[in-house]
Amino acid sequence: MKKGICCAGNMIVDITYPIETWPRQNELTHITEGITRSTGGSVCNTVMDLAKLDPNMHLIASGIAGHDAEGEFILQELGKYPNIDLSMVKRTGSTSFTVVMSNNQTKERTFFQYAGANAYYGEEHIDWDRLDVNILHIGYILLLPHLDEEDAEYGTRMARLLCRAQNQGIKTSIDVVSETGDRFKRLVTPALKYTDYCIINELEAQQTTGVLLRDENGILHRENMKEALEKLCEMGVSTWAVIHCPELGCGLDSKGNYYEVSSLKLPKGYIKGTVGAGDAFCAGVLYAAETGMPLPEGLKLGACTAAASLSEVNATDGVKTVSEVLKLYDLYGE
Repeated sequence: MKKGICCAGNMIVDITYPIETWPRQNELTHITEGITRSTGGSVCNTVMDLAKLDPNMHLIASGIAGHDAEGEFILQELGKYPNIDLSMVKRTGSTSFTVVMSNNQTKERTFFQYAGANAYYGEEHIDWDRLDVNILHIGYILLLPHLDEEDAEYGTRMARLLCRAQNQGIKTSIDVVSETGDRFKRLVTPALKYTDYCIINELEAQQTTGVLLRDENGILHRENMKEALEKLCEMGVSTWAVIHCPELGCGLDSKGNYYEVSSLKLPKGYIKGTVGAGDAFCAGVLYAAETGMPLPEGLKLGACTAAASLSEVNATDGVKTVSEVLKLYDLYGE
């Protein structure tokens, strides 16, 4: 019963600045009222969302919080949830932080990231002898420099870590950070060979598989989703390959069954911020995996958890219990 989920990797403090609009190069824009500080990153967002979805689920956080005010802030925020075990959070160096510029008009956000101690997080920071969970979720690939390093045997250090977890009988889950560039195939592909659950967005899936999912005009190619998911499974994902985007969530299970759930039709003014919506979707899917729900129900819970996250400015304040977030489907689902 206790097993549960360990969320490992990035622990970040997000400092969000609301801006009137995104300026062109050399132009000025105004920061408006409402500057906030909140926890962020894969570990903080996902583990807090899971703790809110089910206050009785056993959860472990594994990452690095610096010896500074930001590190204290992370531990203070995560410490509000009795079911999150913080004993595997290491303290060293400076805490990673992200400056988030949030466009008041479009609700889109742009990130400026300082890696800090996150740059050194690796396999050695996990207490493997005490790690007794069903699922190890780790993120983000491309934002953990030590784990993104090359490994002669496994391709990357991340792939080696995931293999070690699987060898201990732990199911593995990955998330990826969105960026431009050509690092996806080099750094994500090796990890997929040792991944049970891959939960990523359409842009990350496109850059990993080469399948067109969103074109230069911003048009989503829904008809290509299944092909991208099949490619992820061919590359090694064993149990659930999942892609989420503003329009929908879709997934392929181990038997090759394809499922799709449309995103909730939220009323005008509902969305307060989009920071952490992807992690919230991920938390919903992970909860389903841990509790034995079928993939279609996991996609539905992911969509509802993401919608709940969108109701507040920061990543986690809008998330409630499973029963509460599922009520959003009755209100805004198709």
